[in-house]
Amino acid sequence: MQTAERRQLTRHTLRTPLRFRSTGVAADKSDHFTEALNISRGGFYFASSAPLQVGMPIEVTIRIPGEVAGTQSEEMYCTARVVHVKNEAYADGRIGFGAEIVKFSSAPPPEPWLS
Repeated sequence: MQTAERRQLTRHTLRTPLRFRSTGVAADKSDHFTEALNISRGGFYFASSAPLQVGMPIEVTIRIPGEVAGTQSEEMYCTARVVHVKNEAYADGRIGFGAEIVKFSSAPPPEPWLS
């Protein structure tokens, strides 16, 4: 039995750099650097060794490619929430996470870090 696709926004299979930090009460508050493996205007999928769980809030700085933004590529800051976890680890031990963007912010990150 196939499950119905719930996404309403086009998902682009593009790799783009991202930095995130968990913001939950018992979260690891260190910065984690990785890349999104696919992205839409409403969320992204990434792999990390960070101890994340469904429902955890994260702060993210991500480069939104022009194909997604509809304009030129731009670096964005947003808050997001982990909505699913892929339990099978990749060969390097990282786990896959899906995140839903909750709110974009105009506040820049403390310092530029994406090249």
